[in-house]
Amino acid sequence: MTVETGPDTQVEPPRPQSSLSTAAARNLATTTKSAPQMQEITSRWLLRMLPWVETKGGAYRVNRRLSYTVGDGVIEFVQDGATVRVIPRELGELALLRGFEDEEVLRTLADRCVQRDFRAGEVLVERGAPADQIHLVAHGRISQTSIGKYGDEVAVAVLADGDRFGENALLDADARWDYTATAETPGTLLTLSRADFASVLDAAPSLQEHIHTFSSLPEQRQNRHGEAEIAMSAGHVGEHELPGAFVDYELKPREYELSVAQTVLKVHTRVADLYNGPMNQTEEQLRLTIEALRERQEHELINNREFGLLHNADFKQRIQTHSGPPTPDDLDELLCRRRGTKLFLAHPKTIAAIGRGFNAQGLYPDHVDLGGQSVPAWRGVPILPCNKIPISKEQTSSIIAMRTGENNQGVIGLHQTGLPEEYEPGLSVRFMGISEQAIISYLVTTYYSAAILVPDALGVLENVQIARRRD
Repeated sequence: MTVETGPDTQVEPPRPQSSLSTAAARNLATTTKSAPQMQEITSRWLLRMLPWVETKGGAYRVNRRLSYTVGDGVIEFVQDGATVRVIPRELGELALLRGFEDEEVLRTLADRCVQRDFRAGEVLVERGAPADQIHLVAHGRISQTSIGKYGDEVAVAVLADGDRFGENALLDADARWDYTATAETPGTLLTLSRADFASVLDAAPSLQEHIHTFSSLPEQRQNRHGEAEIAMSAGHVGEHELPGAFVDYELKPREYELSVAQTVLKVHTRVADLYNGPMNQTEEQLRLTIEALRERQEHELINNREFGLLHNADFKQRIQTHSGPPTPDDLDELLCRRRGTKLFLAHPKTIAAIGRGFNAQGLYPDHVDLGGQSVPAWRGVPILPCNKIPISKEQTSSIIAMRTGENNQGVIGLHQTGLPEEYEPGLSVRFMGISEQAIISYLVTTYYSAAILVPDALGVLENVQIARRRD
């Protein structure tokens, strides 16, 4: 029988069902289920590669040789529209003002700083010209070049936000520029002239006393790292009188206290009692909670202002890229600043930019075996992904290089094991009770920190451009 629906169309009637449908059969079937999945889980190479040191008492003290500390940090500014001012106390980052506490004098010096906006390609100072002012870089990139031994132009350094140059010009009337400084991007700097500094100096007895103390600091009692020297004699013959020596220590060594990451996991007793097959609900909830806690732990080890690697890298170990995108030359410069570099850490997008930079020069990164996994490397040092390294609005990021281990005077992770109700090393899960709403609570806690034993154990390549350039 057919049903006619039009002059030219005939439709077959539906046939009666002759067997059980799959939709109905599924009600009697047992499904195969995966464990709960989680997109936040990453490889967490930093946690895997750091040597973890047992930290009893919750604190780790880093004892070092005594160093003569001079101002070498980054200077910070405040911006009000188009006007930029230096924060007065930030002038204490200058070597000759290190430790100077008179805020009124510092404020006067800050008021004497003159703003100068520059454009890309502008020559800011000329090599050989008299140097009569210090320049504080509020924003922008500046390259310093000089003339090499064979008459060709050579790169000296690349400066960026918070850097400065010409500090010796404030006290040396005969100072001259040893390099040419050229703006690579538009930006702003503040200048303080020798004449303005001298006028403030003449009117401030406290500053005069500080400058006198600074000028009398011993010059021959420190090595090239700024550490107090150990006197010794070598190459002598006969009964030469040997100098006495001792190793002086820092009087106030830094202590790293263990930080904490915690959360309270809540599970209803009905869920824990009735829905545990084929998977234990409490265990699965706990597993995913611990994964999230470990991700947060790695984020803090990178970004925490107190102990995070990005914020605690020594300013002398922070360098800028030569042209923006990462190149083999940039990685070589990062490598050469420390012995025994164990690994590079970079955001996955930065690693992609590294690959583009290598390909542009006809190079292909090496690969090394790391725990049975092949990872890219440069000069035999693995380049490991870490998505906790931030990317700025301008699509720039950082590359971290580090030496690890206590015996190597490197970077170490800090934790404490043997915690009450320890679930994993350094992580505890403590039962907190059952509420009147029949909800079970568990306190999940992990304690951790990181310590940099000597400054050159950690280096950072900053302002790495990861966005693709348009051809």
